[in-house]
Amino acid sequence: MRKHPQSVRAQIGVAVDNHTRLLGQAPKGIWLPECAFYPELDKILAAYGLRYFIVDTHGINYAHPRPRHKNYAPLFCEGSGVAAFGRDLETSVQVWSKDSGYPGDVMYREFYRDIGYDLDDEYIAPYVQPDGKRKNTGIKYHRITGKTDQKEPYDPYWAKERAAMHASNFMYNREQQITHLAANMDIPPVVLAPYDAELFGHWWYEGPWWIEYLIRKVAYDQDVIKLTHMREYLTLHPTQQVSMPAESSWGASGYHEFWLSDCNAWIYRYLHKAQDRMTEAANRFHEPTELEARALNQMARELLLAQASDWAFIIKSDTMVEYAVKRTVNHIRRFTRLYDELMGFNIDPQWLTKVEALDNIFPHVDYRIYR
Repeated sequence: MRKHPQSVRAQIGVAVDNHTRLLGQAPKGIWLPECAFYPELDKILAAYGLRYFIVDTHGINYAHPRPRHKNYAPLFCEGSGVAAFGRDLETSVQVWSKDSGYPGDVMYREFYRDIGYDLDDEYIAPYVQPDGKRKNTGIKYHRITGKTDQKEPYDPYWAKERAAMHASNFMYNREQQITHLAANMDIPPVVLAPYDAELFGHWWYEGPWWIEYLIRKVAYDQDVIKLTHMREYLTLHPTQQVSMPAESSWGASGYHEFWLSDCNAWIYRYLHKAQDRMTEAANRFHEPTELEARALNQMARELLLAQASDWAFIIKSDTMVEYAVKRTVNHIRRFTRLYDELMGFNIDPQWLTKVEALDNIFPHVDYRIYR
């Protein structure tokens, strides 16, 4: 998307505006989508008042010039002064890894088993959809047990005990990690451990217990490490190395190939064309009618939805491909029809109202951000 800086600015601007509107204050930092970064993006972040962002480990480790403290201290981007924090690999593996991470423990609840599929059809049919088709109910009786279809019953007591044990293990590992790093650094090391919120309580049902136990244990059971956040760290340690993080993401191989491969590359010719048209329309309509303004704002919503990295990711990972293709195509088609009707001064108000109801994300978006 670097070929279309207006679209990049729009994505960042819409994010900042929505954060400010919903949470009552402007954000100071951002976790960039897919941890994706390229040099010069930092200047756009700075323009919207963002002071720091997250990249993956190698984005810091291969920065230029090379960082003195690897990813255990932030870098200030040369030219913008925005701070880049690198995700810590060790903490990521302990929590995220499907093979060795905590969520895969045999005592935890099995996400992929549900009474909607487990119980006899005659019994469960009245409690699912009227047509009797099976579906997830959210009621799950089994624990992970192991890599087998034969699952043991889930016991919340032992699951909580295991969550407490894992919290202790995580804390101990961080104590050892910080102690080792501090002995070799002239500034306090920082270990960044970011995770998707949906992991806790959804994929990992016991995740919220683990977080609570961890916070309590860090507060009462040790005096080596301290929980902090990026803004506080920068306030306490405002002098850092100036460098430029490497172009990177957290996808396979560490760059962008997962979102740009043989199976999903076809989407970008349409996205680039739509981006060009969005900028063209935004610059053309300086005093639109109410109907034209609605169409322009809906074009912005459709473009933002079409650009979502999930679609290319799903296509590449070969899961629910039909759905991802459908979403991409539908948003581009709606965008294109809106563009054609707008440029032809022939907007269908009934169809526009229908599309506004279907794709109603970012209710306060302003198309002028694409100028």
